[in-house]
Amino acid sequence: MADVPIIDLGGISRKMSYGFNNPFNGVEGKTPFLIGVSGGTASGKSTVCKRIMEKLGQVDMDHTERQVVCISQDCFYRDLTPAEKLRAEKGQFNFDHPDAFDNDLILSTLQDILAGVKCEVATYDYRTNSLLRDQTTTIYPADVVLFEGILVFYFPKIRDLFHMKLFVDTDSDTRLARRVPRDINERGRDLDYVLNQYMNFVKPAFEEFCLPTKKFADVIIPRGADNTVAIDLIVQHIRDLLIERASSGRFVVEPESPVASHSEGLLKRPH
Repeated sequence: MADVPIIDLGGISRKMSYGFNNPFNGVEGKTPFLIGVSGGTASGKSTVCKRIMEKLGQVDMDHTERQVVCISQDCFYRDLTPAEKLRAEKGQFNFDHPDAFDNDLILSTLQDILAGVKCEVATYDYRTNSLLRDQTTTIYPADVVLFEGILVFYFPKIRDLFHMKLFVDTDSDTRLARRVPRDINERGRDLDYVLNQYMNFVKPAFEEFCLPTKKFADVIIPRGADNTVAIDLIVQHIRDLLIERASSGRFVVEPESPVASHSEGLLKRPH
């Protein structure tokens, strides 16, 4: 394995092992290069993924033709029992706990994706805290798949599937300042609801379940999407992978869109 020094990102020096003698950690043919993106609530995970896709010219492409796709862990919240739904309506259910997700479904879906199988992913309704199974997104075989969420590195069987692991590290005050207006404006929740949920569930769960998985990351990205140096390094690595595959005649790498690269649109996530 070749240890590649990564420049100091926000005071954090790390190394990545890519295994250059076995290109892309053994990812060849139609097997996607699977990237996990973790971090606390409102840390900027979705925005980092969006920036990566923008710089690779993927945002405006038809989803059936994209070489790079992004999936949110939020699409894998498990169905709540009637009692849990009542608690959720009162802000008394912990959506940041590992048990809130259907982890078996996450595992099987990622395994299917790695096998090049077309998958259907349900849409999550943040207002009703439920999955809309009649509104699904089809995930077509792609060359790079980004899977983002607060606990994507928590379960070893899922964590071990990723070829690259990114952790978006954003100050807790900044994350709270982002979450409050998001939940009020986009989810119709009041301030007391948001703050109580944050203090009782979100903050403790981050410290217990999410933050400890930071040590598994290959790259830590301080300040999220504002850290353009880190994102450019990651994009270059992905671009090298796509070029390597393009040389085999499988596809042509799309150029970066100058308009898309400056877009401020956000992908949404709830908890």
